[in-house]
Amino acid sequence: MSKNKKILVTGGAGYIGSHVVRQLGLADEDVVILDNLSTGFEAAVTFGDFINGNTGDAVLLEKLFSENDIDTVMHFAAHTIVPESVSDPLKYYRNNTSSSRTLLEAATRHGVKNFVFSSTAAVYGIPDGGKASEESATQPINPYGTSKLMTEWMLRDLSAAGGPTYVALRYFNVAGCDPTGTIGQSTPKATLLVKVACEAATGRRPGVSIFGTDFPTPDGTGLRDYIHVEDLATAHLDALQYLRAGGESTVLNCGYGHGYSVREVLAAVERANGEKLNIAEEPRRAGDPPELIAVANRVRDVLGWVPQHDDLETIVRTALEWERKIAARDPSAYWAS
Repeated sequence: MSKNKKILVTGGAGYIGSHVVRQLGLADEDVVILDNLSTGFEAAVTFGDFINGNTGDAVLLEKLFSENDIDTVMHFAAHTIVPESVSDPLKYYRNNTSSSRTLLEAATRHGVKNFVFSSTAAVYGIPDGGKASEESATQPINPYGTSKLMTEWMLRDLSAAGGPTYVALRYFNVAGCDPTGTIGQSTPKATLLVKVACEAATGRRPGVSIFGTDFPTPDGTGLRDYIHVEDLATAHLDALQYLRAGGESTVLNCGYGHGYSVREVLAAVERANGEKLNIAEEPRRAGDPPELIAVANRVRDVLGWVPQHDDLETIVRTALEWERKIAARDPSAYWAS
């Protein structure tokens, strides 16, 4: 059993949270998972004690913190679909912002020292030149990005007032699955390109669309910084060690610092699957930047983070292997039934 106090992981049954929980468990950390299973799966929780509930439930949080010796919170629980945030903004402010405030209040009252927050590159909106560093202006163009930025502000102000020390990790495009095939991405109604393309490759979607072929990029399609979920999970464990060692509160980009176009991603899926995809070309979507790439030196310098899966073929292969398990109704993967 770990000599450290317990870690509360909210949203730990979701795509990214479950990968972090798995790495924490393998590192012999003592983990408590809180998730309402709205988009996550209890089968994805491979370590720790699972509690089904909402991050915004103050009564449940009081009980949870009172009964467990928790000194670290890793906060993933959130709604994450950008178009939905535009059509139903209050859903996002309720869950992503208000519930985070309730969680922070409970955590502070119970003396939580360390807080690792799942933020997003959506806080940057459309950065000048397509590249975003931590110093870039935060000007989100949708309620999803705004709801996450508001939580960053709460963390900043609470930390300055004597609350937890924190690391906010701003994710770029997360993709791929655990290379051992133990867990993966089974998110229903997925919108992330690699997942959607792999669903199309395995016959679970009729095809895949390219939104915008006339961007000022080398092949006319949008460029994005894709990061393997396993490397992203490792950054959370590195953030934990950084905070335990007395590191100061900070905000860090999580990306590889280079991008792939939509066409390059789809071509990689076709190579991995050995056959062509049914691809439709559609007009641009409102608010899609031509390019969104992380300036990602600080996460390496500050946390000592060393990615192991910075390779498009690896990202696509691990995603496709998981998608094939779902398509074959493999009992270990068919959670989204």
